[in-house]
Amino acid sequence: MKSVVTTVVTAADAAGRFPTTSDLESVQGSLQRASARLEAAEKLAANLDQVAQEAYDACIKKYSYLNNQGEANSTDTFKSKCLRDIKHYMRLVNYCLVVGGTGPLDEWGIAGQREVYRALNLPTAPYVEALTFARNRGCAPRDMSSQALVEYNSLLDYAINSLS
Repeated sequence: MKSVVTTVVTAADAAGRFPTTSDLESVQGSLQRASARLEAAEKLAANLDQVAQEAYDACIKKYSYLNNQGEANSTDTFKSKCLRDIKHYMRLVNYCLVVGGTGPLDEWGIAGQREVYRALNLPTAPYVEALTFARNRGCAPRDMSSQALVEYNSLLDYAINSLS
């Protein structure tokens, strides 16, 4: 799994050099933010089902046509799959918070996603809406500290941009 440490070491190794001062400063910055990331991961894990359900409800409210016959959310099976996918993205964000890098999202959530959604004729805008709602729903200090919220939101932004 890709983290800031493995990324720096791999890049230096590929270039046949030791990590530079800049590389090490990047690792140090990541380590300094680790407690905020772990706080965000803990809060998200404790509320993942609720956050995902609220995000799902918000996206269906905005894109209510998806409930129409033949659309992506028209059956109970499709509805459960949509909620499952939102939970999947939220879990990947959680994993990214723990490892301190975008590796889990890159490897398990982004690679090939557009092709899959196109092949299944699924719109990405509802997923963007759900993740945007989850990002905007967070509030410091109600949900987590302001630094933890920054870490959480930056990963949601990363996922949103990949789907846009």
